[in-house]
Amino acid sequence: MLFLDKTFSDPHENLAFDEALLLQAELGHLGECLRIWEIEEPAVVLGSGGIFHDDVKEEECLKSKVPILRRSSGGGTVLLGKGCLLFSLILRTDTRPGMATIKSSYVNIMEQIGGSLGISGITHDGTSDLAWDNKKFSGNAQQRKSVFILHHGSILYDFNISMIPKYLKHPIRQPEYRLDRVHEQFLTNLPMARSEIIARFKESWKATQNLQDPPIDLMKKLVQEKYVLDGWIRRR
Repeated sequence: MLFLDKTFSDPHENLAFDEALLLQAELGHLGECLRIWEIEEPAVVLGSGGIFHDDVKEEECLKSKVPILRRSSGGGTVLLGKGCLLFSLILRTDTRPGMATIKSSYVNIMEQIGGSLGISGITHDGTSDLAWDNKKFSGNAQQRKSVFILHHGSILYDFNISMIPKYLKHPIRQPEYRLDRVHEQFLTNLPMARSEIIARFKESWKATQNLQDPPIDLMKKLVQEKYVLDGWIRRR
């Protein structure tokens, strides 16, 4: 599997780059890939189907100059920032076992990620969460094409969880295990160093070959034609 540890300074580019990797793979120009990234400043990111005014405290974001973005995959609205490690997996659905359906792929990927971290008490909860002692530390989402999927997610390891309710509303849609807990009671940081998480991901997914020719031009095209547009960010 290919590997890339790359964060762009523009948060829109980070989201567009994930989709560019998926599109290039689907066209046969790229194989399976693991990308690691982490932004320094807070940003709100909606899922493709997220409802803007249900999820986001827009006035607070504007006052604090926290950008509001929308990704191409599903899932809920999140606050990203320093201490929240992001990973992106480009995986084949036709040759890799358990990838054919959304449900089976989440089960297989979540089990592999949870097992690779080597900490007791990690469970796969809801559709796409990983929890430690019944508190969420990882949210995940997918975008699927005919042959490849983009599976990306977050690992909280040193994140300021108390920031979240300043910019995000209490979610209307939530997994049963949340039990309507507020963000500060529902989320937790995994007690692992960033370098250890990355090393375990690379080992588990056998990501040994560096990606040499990233799809930068396609990423920039997607940014201009989709990710920075108000019609995309406020589509729902």
